[in-house]
Amino acid sequence: MKLTFMGAGSTVFAKNVIGDTMLADPFHDVEVALYDINADRLEESYSLITSMNDNVNGGRAKIEKFLGVEERKNALRGADFVVNAIQVGLYDPCTIIDFEVPKKYGLYQTIGDTLGVGGIFRGMRTIHVLKDFAKDIEEVCPDAWFLNYTNPMAILAGYMERYTNVKTIGLCHSVQTCSSDLLERLGMEDKMEGRYERIAGINHMAWLLEIRDKDGNDLYPEIKKRAAEKNREGGHRDMVRFDYIDKLGYYCTESSIHNAEYNAFYLKPGRDELLEKYNTNYDEYPKRCRDQIAEWKQQKEDIMNGGKVEHTRSHEYASYIMEAMVTDKPYIIGGNVINRGVIPNLPYDACVEVPCVVRRNGITPTYAGPLPLQLAAMNSSNIYPQMLTIEAAATGNRQALYQACMMDPHTGAVLTPDEVVAMCDELIEAHTNAGYPIF
Repeated sequence: MKLTFMGAGSTVFAKNVIGDTMLADPFHDVEVALYDINADRLEESYSLITSMNDNVNGGRAKIEKFLGVEERKNALRGADFVVNAIQVGLYDPCTIIDFEVPKKYGLYQTIGDTLGVGGIFRGMRTIHVLKDFAKDIEEVCPDAWFLNYTNPMAILAGYMERYTNVKTIGLCHSVQTCSSDLLERLGMEDKMEGRYERIAGINHMAWLLEIRDKDGNDLYPEIKKRAAEKNREGGHRDMVRFDYIDKLGYYCTESSIHNAEYNAFYLKPGRDELLEKYNTNYDEYPKRCRDQIAEWKQQKEDIMNGGKVEHTRSHEYASYIMEAMVTDKPYIIGGNVINRGVIPNLPYDACVEVPCVVRRNGITPTYAGPLPLQLAAMNSSNIYPQMLTIEAAATGNRQALYQACMMDPHTGAVLTPDEVVAMCDELIEAHTNAGYPIF
């Protein structure tokens, strides 16, 4: 089996996915193609993955590296699976642009990788690259599955499934840990074993619709009671999501720092007391980027100085998907797919996150049913900006890009339409001048 990893410079994530694959019984002899456009980052990842292969897999996997656009087809040729973890424009310059230009208009963000102006522009410049990926995949590995981990998930997975012939699924980390994190934070660890859960919605805002203990008892009454108590105490990192439980009746998959900017409720100009009340803060993602860069520099030094790279299989879906397709042993994931009626009260062409069954014949979404109306309304407020972004990227329609930003709940609550247009024009120019065109 051949696995091609696009964006191999995402070293820690590459380690997890490739290490997981090496540790799966069918794939000890896997052929791995590492692809990136940055020579230094590619070489660092190659050193790490090679060391891990020697330490945990007896050197049985074949590791190759491919640098630059001219080597992309060779990296992809004959691949069975393609994992996508690219970050177009990196922290510097593009994330900086995504945060600093909107600030000039009074618009502040927390993460900016899923929705909001940051997520929309990240999606636009990434689709600009994915168009070429798709052409190459269709030519040199047309039967490969494209496992997308790059954000903005719904925008990118939605584009790939609607506008290319590539077999694709969008994968996130937050579904697997949603209910366990919730129970742990509420001191209900004794309810984890044998629990039943049902999750559906959209990426980063999928809903824990049902959670029961091993005996079938509904856990939500106790969850709601404890979550309300925790929020009265304040100061914890899940204030926004616990407020969702109080106001909307349900918990969602992604963190509070993310969800604070997916609506018009928690971030308001001149209302800094809300940051303290909900224990959130602006510019969280740029801070994380700087911290991760520093952490990787230290990790690289350890490896280059002879440190061994160890690995145990993680909860990432990728290796389990590959294993299920090869062995035909069914495996259930939370996947991002085009709706086509699996959630009837969300748009048909929207990208939704629902349980999917993986087998040799592919990935099959399951029927999730209609969402409670308040949850469908929250999801829809994000879906339409996502769909407008996809339209803008697929067609080159600049007006659709303006409209995507206008319809974004947080942006629309802060800026006028004319301010949105001016901001978008400045962002387009800044990204283009930095070498990362939007159209």
